[in-house]
Amino acid sequence: MYEPILHPPISPDRFIIRVLRHVAVAVLILLVSIVIGMAGYQYFEQLSWRSAFLNSAMLLGGMGPVDAPHTDGGKIFAGLYALYAGLVFIVLAGLILAPLVHRVMHKFHWADDQ
Repeated sequence: MYEPILHPPISPDRFIIRVLRHVAVAVLILLVSIVIGMAGYQYFEQLSWRSAFLNSAMLLGGMGPVDAPHTDGGKIFAGLYALYAGLVFIVLAGLILAPLVHRVMHKFHWADDQ
């Protein structure tokens, strides 16, 4: 996916496009995750779409839910969604930082080879 160590780093314009692609994929994953959370909260807890959005966004942001679940199904969903949200948070951070870290590491290695 990225240029090998023996090739020079890509141009700044291509690098910006790479970063924007990573951000676009991260935003898509985030939107899909919010929709999943909203659907679950609406189905299991009968929350309004605004409350379902708030709970989903808070969990995906690492803050925790606003409304405590009351039904058994809602409690199971909230627990599974919280685990999922934690993983999504880590994946999105890695996805956004990957091109930046690669660029820095590539520049260090490229400087050694010249």
